[in-house]
Amino acid sequence: MTFADAIATIPTITDLHDDALTARLQHCLDNKTKPLGALGAIEKLALRLGTILGSEAPQLEQPQMLVCAADHGLAARGVSAFPSDVTWQMVENFLAGGAAVSVLARQHGLALTVVDCGVAREIAPRAALAGQPQLLLRKVAAGTQDASTGPAMSAAQCAQAIEVGREVVRALPGNAVLLGEMGIGNTSVASLLLARLCGVSLDDCTGAGTGLDAAGVARKRAVLAQALAVNADAVEPLDALAALGGFEVAALTGAVLQAALERRVIVVDGFITSAAVLVAARLQPHILQRCVFTHGSAEPGHALMLAQLGAQPLLNLGLRLGEGSGAALAWPLLESACAILREMASFEAAGVATQAG
Repeated sequence: MTFADAIATIPTITDLHDDALTARLQHCLDNKTKPLGALGAIEKLALRLGTILGSEAPQLEQPQMLVCAADHGLAARGVSAFPSDVTWQMVENFLAGGAAVSVLARQHGLALTVVDCGVAREIAPRAALAGQPQLLLRKVAAGTQDASTGPAMSAAQCAQAIEVGREVVRALPGNAVLLGEMGIGNTSVASLLLARLCGVSLDDCTGAGTGLDAAGVARKRAVLAQALAVNADAVEPLDALAALGGFEVAALTGAVLQAALERRVIVVDGFITSAAVLVAARLQPHILQRCVFTHGSAEPGHALMLAQLGAQPLLNLGLRLGEGSGAALAWPLLESACAILREMASFEAAGVATQAG
């Protein structure tokens, strides 16, 4: 598949704006048995979820945690405190149920699907067992090329990875997708995409990632500056994604586009998953109407990326783990917001007075 093919198949994401539905949802919230606006951000969340799902009584059904994993040639340049082998080791940890996202998905009843989009090591297939994490082998290649010496992916590889994400989401049930990722070096990818697509300085958007010291961060910035320089012509969203990105970020971009097309709730984790949303939004801006941004990462570029996306995260817990952990932690807030709309009584139904006297 070429870029031309990929662009031709990018779905058109329509505007969800519906004055009548918004008015009904707001009236419903305003007339619950509480002071006006007393549930604060939960009311805004309920309004967004009702709008996405097109209902005054929204129900979140069969939520899917989607973790896309891949390796990065850039990691060989020392941009991470951990070696690339950690990518495949963490994939095995996800599947064994020992990672943070595995624990949280299990706690909250989120079906966990892990997709090998481009892990450098071959991961053994395994039978899908009911109630256990699912592994999908969709490897585009054994990791990307080193973006500091040229494009990380070919146009065809990038298009293939986008299609992987779309195909995976098409096959998943439910009306909500929570985004997660794994790939040593992928905070560098997020920083590169933020710098290229939004014009943010690398000094401002590049942090410690998995735990680099000050010298390591300086080295990382120098490597990323080199990657931007050698890929200076890659300025359009898909060009930038191919030149600077990773297979897991491209797959998540496809997943976001497909989930938006199907009017699913898109639950965004941290810096890397937000980078996939950034690319998807540059292709189809209305996808942002379907997104819930769950937390503000401790990675410095994330606040800048959220500002570019016009997003207000639900939580600020100093998280910087990735995996989809922040999305899973915020999930109960989404369930609560929907329950408030569906189940909380109105003043009239409860026989509660709305004013003194």
